[in-house]
Amino acid sequence: MKIKLDRLDRQILQLIAQDARIPFLEVARVCNVSGAAIHQRIQKLTSLGVLKGSQFIIDPEKIGYETCAYIGLNLKDPEKFDAVVDKLKEIPEVVECHYTTGNYDMFIKLYALNNHHLLDIIHDKLQPLGLASSQTLISFHSAIDRQLPFDKLALMDGDEE
Repeated sequence: MKIKLDRLDRQILQLIAQDARIPFLEVARVCNVSGAAIHQRIQKLTSLGVLKGSQFIIDPEKIGYETCAYIGLNLKDPEKFDAVVDKLKEIPEVVECHYTTGNYDMFIKLYALNNHHLLDIIHDKLQPLGLASSQTLISFHSAIDRQLPFDKLALMDGDEE
């Protein structure tokens, strides 16, 4: 469901996307509205699902997880998607899972301490899920890692000017 955003909503999103820790009063000052208005808009955007909270991002490499891998999975029984996703949620190293088109039933991203740990995850945790096949790609380095750059996006049809 597409949400209609007005100019103030877009301005707020641009500011908090640049710095999630920016005080609401600073956002209010920049937007030339009251702090209460900003608080209400943030609550509205959160309840609509536009904002999904804020969090601190832990750098996996800084805590010893040196291997980032993307794995395409094909299931023996594709009707077991939901059960497999439930099992993937129990594997703490798995940080993303996507249903996909193309060569794979699903595509996951995970972090491992090293290549040996990655092998253990694949062998001991992923293979028992009922995989027909898998393909692993190891990422050497993330050249781009960002949210959508809200200030550079084209306006969506139906948004107010």
